[in-house]
Amino acid sequence: MLERALTARPRLAPDGAGRLCPDDASLAAPRPVLLLSAAHPPGDTRVVRKEGAALAAAGWRVVHLCPGEARTLIDGVEILPHRHRRLRGLWALARDAAALRPAAIHASEPDAWLAALIAARRCGAHAVLDVHEHYPSRLDARLPAMLRPPVRAAIAAACHVMGRLADAVVVAKDGLDGPFGGTRVVAVRNYAPAPVAPPRAHGPGPLLLGHLGAVTRARGWPCMLDVLARADPATRLLLIGRFTDGSEAEFHARAAVLGLAHRVEVTGWLPQAEALRRLRGCDVALVLFQRGEENHRLALPHKLFDAMAAGLPVIAPDFAEEVAAVVRAAGCGLLVDSGDAAAVAEAVATLADPARRRALGEAGWRAARADYAWESEAARLVALYHSLRIGTGGG
Repeated sequence: MLERALTARPRLAPDGAGRLCPDDASLAAPRPVLLLSAAHPPGDTRVVRKEGAALAAAGWRVVHLCPGEARTLIDGVEILPHRHRRLRGLWALARDAAALRPAAIHASEPDAWLAALIAARRCGAHAVLDVHEHYPSRLDARLPAMLRPPVRAAIAAACHVMGRLADAVVVAKDGLDGPFGGTRVVAVRNYAPAPVAPPRAHGPGPLLLGHLGAVTRARGWPCMLDVLARADPATRLLLIGRFTDGSEAEFHARAAVLGLAHRVEVTGWLPQAEALRRLRGCDVALVLFQRGEENHRLALPHKLFDAMAAGLPVIAPDFAEEVAAVVRAAGCGLLVDSGDAAAVAEAVATLADPARRRALGEAGWRAARADYAWESEAARLVALYHSLRIGTGGG
């Protein structure tokens, strides 16, 4: 049923308020590569600052159609905002995408994949699905245990159908390609740009523990506070990012109860350059995904590679297979049970030794340059687009 719906040519909505017009002067030839997002923000790190910027640098005109308020330009990518709601706005999103007459549509969420396939059928574009997470397990936390297997199977089947209809599938990490078997699948991982600045110079003094990115209970803030309570009283915690699960008030209340409020700083959202600058001022990077989510087991987050590029030792979960493999191969940190505050606190105490921090940090920095540089992943993405015969001068 899903395949039949996608291969039919949909009748797009007629012109109306807010509809994108294909003859808009700013959308003239050459036909662009369209980054299509139902939820990702205008300056998303992976979608725009890595993938979009790489394609723009290789000569394609790149447009990001995404939720937002104003047109702008980020790292060579034209930002074109929309105000469509997820799912309910899917047909409108497909309509707007087709109206831009792109040479390729590179979509970054399951609902955006569907919109991309519909739009590609309408305008003759190539469709590329970008897979950031293990979507079959995405609803596990909201479902009773007995419903999880059939829901996982249904989502996997939908992924399989959409993968068959796409021209290519890009995965952000190994382990995500399962539902897309048989499709042209290319891994483009979330590595950081090869570091140019020297690694962090580690010296004696109190530790500043840093966590970069979205803050949630499932990403370990309760454990972080418990660790801070066990650590040397001069140890501080810096959270570079915003709370995304509505738990910020609970976090601050817990910090106050533990007498830690004066030792914690939460920056909120920061521009990428400023966020990375604050990270480089830390002594230890925390990656404390908690057990219980398949996406945590398969995680390969930006924050790991940003920490390595900064020359920071990492404390990371031993159950997260891809993270643990990188940490072991690079020799850049300590692997722990991320749900055990005592174990994490012991790792923090070990890293109070500046010589140990320096050795691990420099090992990670060298690996970030030699083995885990974004530039090699960007080349894989560009090669994929060339293999699809998507011309930089207009498809």
